[in-house]
Amino acid sequence: MSDLAMMASIVQATEVEHEPTFLGLDAGGWVALAMIAVFAIFIWKKVPGAIAGALDGKIALIRDQLAEAESLRKEAEALKAEYEKKSKSADKDAAALIERANHEAEDIVAKAKTDAEVLIERRTRMAEDKIAAEERAAVDSLRATAADAATKAAARLIADRHDANSDERLVDQAIGEIGQR
Repeated sequence: MSDLAMMASIVQATEVEHEPTFLGLDAGGWVALAMIAVFAIFIWKKVPGAIAGALDGKIALIRDQLAEAESLRKEAEALKAEYEKKSKSADKDAAALIERANHEAEDIVAKAKTDAEVLIERRTRMAEDKIAAEERAAVDSLRATAADAATKAAARLIADRHDANSDERLVDQAIGEIGQR
């Protein structure tokens, strides 16, 4: 049996299946014919040229965009360099302003010290002058008081030591001295 089964399988394997055909072409032939027709129509309608033209247009557009991007990059680099230069200049200006402000602050502090010293000196002189004036006024007041007291004491001494006879002698002596002149 095994020989028979084997023979049957060989016979089955050797049998070739025939596919249906139309006008002598099977399915693969018709697909190939359709593809040839499509390619012929493409060539007749100049599709490859249109595709090439479209691709050339896209390539030109991309080149233009790349050129524009390159010019924008160069422009951006120039702007960046300019702003870096301006930034450095602004940093230098800021440093100069700070230095100038520090010098002005030092000048203001020095002037304030000088003005304070002058003011203190002037007020000291004014106070010394005022003290000297008060001392002179006190001395003058003491002199006036002493002179008044001396005058009163002299008047009392004269009144106590002189009588009418001595007054008459003094008057006669004064008249005599006036007559001699």
